[in-house]
Amino acid sequence: MRDIPRGRRLRPATARLAVAALLISVVLPATGQEVRPTPPPTRRGPPAPAGCVLDEIGRAVVVAAAVDGRTLRLADGREVLLAGIEVAPVEDTSLATAGTASAAPFPGIAARDGLAAAAAGRSVVLRQAAPRPDRWGRLVTWAFVEGDALDGGGTRALQHRQLAAGLAWVAGRIDDVACLAGLREAEREARRADLGLWSHPDYAALPAGRPAEILRRRGAFGVIRGRVDSVRESGGTVYLNFGRRWSEAFAATVPKRAAASFQAAGLDLPGLAGRTVEVRGIVEQRGGAPRIAVAHPEQLSADGR
Repeated sequence: MRDIPRGRRLRPATARLAVAALLISVVLPATGQEVRPTPPPTRRGPPAPAGCVLDEIGRAVVVAAAVDGRTLRLADGREVLLAGIEVAPVEDTSLATAGTASAAPFPGIAARDGLAAAAAGRSVVLRQAAPRPDRWGRLVTWAFVEGDALDGGGTRALQHRQLAAGLAWVAGRIDDVACLAGLREAEREARRADLGLWSHPDYAALPAGRPAEILRRRGAFGVIRGRVDSVRESGGTVYLNFGRRWSEAFAATVPKRAAASFQAAGLDLPGLAGRTVEVRGIVEQRGGAPRIAVAHPEQLSADGR
């Protein structure tokens, strides 16, 4: 064994390393196996929202531009879709009410400009809850601007920034439901302050009792809120009816085969009768009445939760 020079004192941490090295040299050589140092842990990205497990897939990735309020074009030409949010399309100007918000930009344009202001020309860290592209080949990720710390430490995903500014809605599908609470809380910030989408009569949560207004969102994402009048089952579908005239009133339709996943998420579908429920998803028209097809528990929230 190598002698430690007399008069030289080791710091406690150094001493522990020296002892470990000596033990390795004594115990392991007889095995004939090469001893390799343990590699340092992989450097992880900025803190994820509480309870939301995300894996880093890219660091120091430069953003060239914002395509819309949830899509980034990277400097290498790839496109990144921010997971967990929905935004008004940039070209969606048909619903904008004349004179609303003193000539403020249309919601889709405002969302794109807000994302560009936060990320264009900057480096981001990309993280994923599930490794999947969307049907157009875009990476579906969470994005954090590098070096952009919040008061109190940590960083905030671009998703949360868009939501808290009223530039986006929480989507109806979340890959990791542990990420949902953080998204909803960011959205509530904007709703409490009546910001962005939530100050616009065509894009805010629409009352379930106004089917004609809901149908104006046909083919687009919408948030509908109201009291469930009844819950009925017909064939393989469960209907959450928000009015007595089923042929006219708004309803959310849930495939019966998916009922177990709602139960597991704490949503007893028959028990929603008489409660205030919020439904989010693509507005459709069936038999003259507005409908939203609900396939995921994240599309429903009861009594403001």
